[in-house]
Parts: sequence; C-alpha cells; structure tokens
Amino acid sequence: MSDTNPVDIPFHSILNRLDVAALAADSSGLIAYATPCAEQTFGFGPGRMHGLPMAEVLPYAVVNGDTGDGEAAARVKLPDGTLNAVSRSPIVLNGETVGNLLTLHPEPGPDKVARSETYRTLAEHMEAVFNASSDGIWLTDGHGVVLNINTASESLNSISADEVVGRPVATLVENGTIDRSATLEVLRKKRRVSVLQEVTRTGRQLIVTGTPTFDTDGNIRLVVLNERDITDLNELRTTLAQTRKAKEKAEAELTGMSLMELKKSRVVAESPAMRKAMATAQKLAQFETSEILLTGDSGTGKGLLAKFIHDTSPRRGKPFIQVNCATLPETLFEAELFGYEKGAFTGASEQGKSGLFELASGGTFFLDEVGEIPLDMQAKLLNCLDDHIYYPLGASKPKRMDCIIVAATNRDLEAQVRKQAFRRDLLYRLNTFTVRIPPLRKRPEDVFELINHYLKQFNAAFRTTKRIGPAGMKLLQSYPFPGNVRELIGIIKKAVVIGEDDLLDDYLRDLFDHTEDAVTENGTLPEEVARLERRMLRQAMEACSNTREMAGFLGVSQPTVVRKMQRYKLNNL
Repeated sequence: MSDTNPVDIPFHSILNRLDVAALAADSSGLIAYATPCAEQTFGFGPGRMHGLPMAEVLPYAVVNGDTGDGEAAARVKLPDGTLNAVSRSPIVLNGETVGNLLTLHPEPGPDKVARSETYRTLAEHMEAVFNASSDGIWLTDGHGVVLNINTASESLNSISADEVVGRPVATLVENGTIDRSATLEVLRKKRRVSVLQEVTRTGRQLIVTGTPTFDTDGNIRLVVLNERDITDLNELRTTLAQTRKAKEKAEAELTGMSLMELKKSRVVAESPAMRKAMATAQKLAQFETSEILLTGDSGTGKGLLAKFIHDTSPRRGKPFIQVNCATLPETLFEAELFGYEKGAFTGASEQGKSGLFELASGGTFFLDEVGEIPLDMQAKLLNCLDDHIYYPLGASKPKRMDCIIVAATNRDLEAQVRKQAFRRDLLYRLNTFTVRIPPLRKRPEDVFELINHYLKQFNAAFRTTKRIGPAGMKLLQSYPFPGNVRELIGIIKKAVVIGEDDLLDDYLRDLFDHTEDAVTENGTLPEEVARLERRMLRQAMEACSNTREMAGFLGVSQPTVVRKMQRYKLNNL
C-alpha cells in the first residue's frame, strides 16, 4: 500500500464537467450550488442561481414517492414545456442532514415514446418470425460468434441456444457439435455459400445457406444461416427410385405377357415395324376401342392380328365372329349381317335366323375385306355403327349392337372413295384407329422366325422331320414373297408334303427355278399377262385347299378365281 495521503480533489470542478442538471440546496431550501447544465436548463447565467429559493426554481416539483431513506422522486415541467424526472437525495454531514441534492432527467416526449413502442413491436414481430420459421436460422457476427438461433434450429440440431450462443462456430466444429460450418466458408469467401451438413447427434442431413451482410466499410457485420432438412427429401428420392424400378419390372412382366399372347396368337413379330403394329393393337385392345381398321397387303396376317386384338381385350371370353365380305353374295349380305325374322322373304327359314352382329354380341366382329361391301349395304352398316342398333329383315323392333368392330382391307379405300365405290363417311367411321401391317418384304427379321414356326407346325401335323438348311434358308430369305405370309405358309406346307428328302434345300431350289420363268422377248403383253395369271393360279392351288382360300391368297374375289380357272382350263380343287 502507498504511504502517501490521497490528494484533495475539488469535487465542484468535477461536477462542473458533468452533463447533468443538478442542484444542491441547504437545509433552509436555498440553492447553494448549481451545475452549468442546470443553469442552462433553467435559463440562468453562471452563478445566478446561488442563494435562490429552490421553491422558486422548481415550483411544480411533486414528490411521487419516498424510498424511506430520505430519497424521493418527482416530475417537473420546465420553462420550455418538457417534462423532467427529479430525484432528491439528502446531503448528510457528520450524521446530520445539511441539505438536499436534486438531479433532473429528461423524460422522452410522445414522439420518442411512440418510436420506442414501434421498435418494441417490430422487435416482437421479428422474434415471432424468427422462431416461427420451419427452417433453422443462425445469426453470427463478423467474427463467427453465434448471436442467436431459432427454435427450429434447436430441433434440427438437437441442441439448445444456451449451448451455442456466445461461442465461435469454429469451436462447435472442433468439438463435433456440427461436422462443417457454412459461416466459416462465408467469412473466408465473403459471399453467399451453400453446403451439405450432417447433424452429428441425429444423423439428419441439412442443406445450409450462409448469407453475409456488410457494413459501410465492406466488412462482414453479420452472417445469416438458413438450414433446411433434406433427409425426408432423400428418403422420398429413394422411394421414387424403388417405385421406378418396380414400374420397370411391371412393364417387363407386361412385355413378357404380351410376348406370350403373341405366341398363342401365332403372330410372329421380330421386326421393329411389326412390333410397333402389335404394340398399337394391344393398346387399342386393352381400352376396348372399336372401329379399328387394319390395312396392309393381302396375306400379311390381318386376320391373325384381329384375333390378337380380341384375345388381349377384356372381351376375350366372348365370341369372335369373322366374315369375309368378298365371299358374301350381294343379295344375302344384309340377311347374313343382321339376320331375319321368319317369313321375311321367299325361301327364308320358318324359324328365322340370327345375324352375325347378334352372334358377336359381347365380343368382337371382324369384317375382313371390308372394301368389298356393296354400296347400298354400306349405308346400312354406317347407321348401325352410328346408332348401335340394327333391324333384322322383317323385324319392326331394333336390336342393340354390342360388339367391338374390327375391319380389314388390302385396298386403298381413299382411292375407292374417289371412284365413288366406297362411302367417305363410312371410311371415317371405320378408321377411327388404323393399324398398318407392313408387307413381308419389309420385315426381313420376321422371315426366319416364320419359316421355323410353320416348318415345326407342318412337321407335327404330317408327322415328318423335314428341315431347311442354310442354302434353302438363304433362298427363302431373298425371295420377295409378293403373297406375303400366306404365300410363305403355302411354300413351307408344299415343301413338307411334297419334298422327298428330309433336307428341303434342293426342292426349294427347283421350286424357285420353276416359278421364276423368264419373260420371252417375243411375247405380247396379253400373252405375258395370261402366263403370269396361270402361274399365280397354280401357286394358289398348291397353297390352298379351296377357291375361297385362293381368293384371299391372290387378293381377288372368289368369282374371279373361278372364272379365271375356267378360262385357263385348270382343274378344280
């Protein structure tokens, strides 16, 4: 301790430097001392307040309360109209009260009070928003010290604000509270930063974005962190991936089922063009769509495709009725399609007859060679398709049509319309959905499978073990098959039945040499046409068992086949 005595300090010189309005009064209430601030406040010059009665200077001071130890408080209105709080403290000397010290404290005016209230309300609102956010929010200063975190962040990180507020985020990383800090990245890069962060205590994953705010000197003043939980999003992404895999598996199973249906329907579809046609047909079948038009060259398999549509539709257990419109006599067309009542016409059955529409009820009605329907019958068919009712011959009451309509043609129906041989409105009705079957020459991938399919079928049917070697297979695959699949079937069937050797290559070579006769230079056009017709008729006779099949094979009507066979004096089948 120092042995020197304390220096006497003139306390009035200290008081004179204080920016406080203070008055000291003696026991009789006269002012003994006033600070310069007090003199200025009350409008007196230096030393002018000395000796004035306190009651004159503060005439409206009201004591509002007494602390019990001689201290008291009051409010006074000054000459400029402002309110000040006045506090009074006794001056005690040697245990005796010798006077009082009064100090004035300006009270805030209404505008200051209002601003203070606004700030308080705004602060409350900001606090409410801060804690109502479902995202976590951290506030750190420019040195990375945590200022505050909201309740969502407490929940996301499984921590309390007391654990982190006032601590540097670097310390939180070091002790493992968090695995990394966006704040440190922001302070280092001085820009907005987003990072993936794993919560050590819960294992949840957060995406954290840190945004800096700068002062006027360009220094980071505050860093605001926003945390969003993406754990559920990742789990949802995983679930979505599993769902996608399940969908792909289901589609693969559906494709497998489709291939099984293809095999059962005897349709070969290895080429992309044929697979596309089959996929379209299957989709139409599943939706039970009606008025499907199958187009393509004769012999491409339109009948098989129509049966495939029926077999893959919800109506598979119902009837599949097929009619070749080219083989129906014109006079019996209406009776065959719609049926008739007893006694409807001369020669009619006494019991009447159900039409093909009635037989197909609930199932599928396939109109093959629809381009051969007579014009007058086309109008009646159109009415039936439009109204879904028809009248049997001789009937006064209609019957309801309830079947899927599938039609097929190898004709250009647009050309038929232009020739006025086919109704345009019926064409529009029938081709609501069109499936084009490509000719076999445009499906080289299918030829090999078709050959093997029908070779196996005919070997089983005729109890043979015929086979086709590479040479024979090359011949078949290079042949254009103008008769399409029907011609291929006929060639394979004939080779199995007539070929003498188990290996059919030589037979096929002779067959193609015979069928590819050269056109003679001296032949006239009619002669060559006749030669070609005769050759094609012979091929049809070998491939088919009756004139009806020959008509379909050649793409003409049955009467045309009969007439030309008579013309060329070919033996009947």
